[in-house]
Amino acid sequence: MIPFSVFAAESGVMLDKAPIDTTDNASLQRGAESFVSYCLTCHGASYMRYNRHRDIGFSNEQILNKLVYTGQKVGDLMQSAMRKKEGEEWFGVVPPDLSVIARSRGADWLYSYLRAFYRDDSTVTGWNNLVFDRAAMPHVLYQLQGEQRLTIKSGDKGEQKSLLLDKTGNMTVAEYDKFVGDLVNYLVYLGEPHANNRKSIGLMVIAFLIGMLILSYALKREYWKDIH
Repeated sequence: MIPFSVFAAESGVMLDKAPIDTTDNASLQRGAESFVSYCLTCHGASYMRYNRHRDIGFSNEQILNKLVYTGQKVGDLMQSAMRKKEGEEWFGVVPPDLSVIARSRGADWLYSYLRAFYRDDSTVTGWNNLVFDRAAMPHVLYQLQGEQRLTIKSGDKGEQKSLLLDKTGNMTVAEYDKFVGDLVNYLVYLGEPHANNRKSIGLMVIAFLIGMLILSYALKREYWKDIH
């Protein structure tokens, strides 16, 4: 049994730091493939078009082969295959669109949440989550992670909860953490695909302004040198 590092106390939940690097195209590509395979069935990303994945190194042919499974075109939006009515019937709530979920929840929250599912027979789905109690979402990644159980200990600091891995999955703990890290990294990219371009343009503008400041100061000294 392997302990899970996220734990809850009376003050709330401590979140693990997500390994975010949106300049790592290899990580983003792995995350995109995982998102399409495990998330897009229920959750849409309706602000994103498939062809935007060219920005992270995919060709149109790779997009069609690795990301498009339902006969859509490269320029189409990433729509969920599930209808709203079906979502309400199956889960009691419509699964949210994930286009900006990383901006609303935060990368650390998502990284911790996707690693914090545990078995709970008192829920409809048979799963619960240490970060989001009574989450309507079942643990769709349990075959990869395995099955965890909740343990509760009382101490001087109050009630402490932790998770232990009861049944191993297809991945080791380290492999699953890396898998989730890539997925969350992609969700961060999904929330603002232009972020890297915006930052690089911002740095160029700052460098230009600094250069102009230096030239302006040199020109000012040249104009005023005889007066002083």
